Amino acid sequence: MPSSEQSRGSATGRSLLSGAAVAVFLTFAPAGECATWDDPRRGKAPVVATSANDVKLQRSLLALGPGVSPAEAKEVARVSFETGRQLAREWEVVWPPGLQNLLFHRGVKKGGLCFQWAAELAPRLDALKLRTLTLHWAESYLGTSGEHNVIVVTAVGGPFHTGILLDNWRYGGRLAWGRVNEDREYEWKDNSAELAATLRKATQRRPSGMAKK
Repeated sequence: MPSSEQSRGSATGRSLLSGAAVAVFLTFAPAGECATWDDPRRGKAPVVATSANDVKLQRSLLALGPGVSPAEAKEVARVSFETGRQLAREWEVVWPPGLQNLLFHRGVKKGGLCFQWAAELAPRLDALKLRTLTLHWAESYLGTSGEHNVIVVTAVGGPFHTGILLDNWRYGGRLAWGRVNEDREYEWKDNSAELAATLRKATQRRPSGMAKK
């Protein structure tokens, strides 16, 4: 049986090995799914919501159209924020997102790919029965290593390109949001068929830990 000193040494060795593995990943691993392709010439990065009651996010949602309900804007902000935090705990999310992707594919993590964040958020927002806001499934760089998926919200009848994107993947469960047409990292396209399919699937299962009021 190893001595306590040997046990501590082994634990330290494993810790160092894990740290080295992460360092190697960060240095040499390809970006993988949902990679960010940052191009500052194209716009600006989304901002991070500060709380479930983020006033700037609520105001931006209200600004989507004169008919947008303040109550709905508040609920969309709350549910989006709380969903990201809850899933980050449930999936034991690590940084950076590409490492979470790798660990998911190796069976170490239960979730964390970008489409999974979006697929969990969509039914939770749909459950709000929104009347003045419309949900969209947005995708970028489809079929490439940089493919990414988020939920976009517009005013009812409003154009997709003026919507607000809601992205819980980009910062590991911290809600990133901003104008679709200002995102410098991605070029977003609307996919209504994918949203419908995602919501149909959600009726066959309960999203893990619905965000509650």
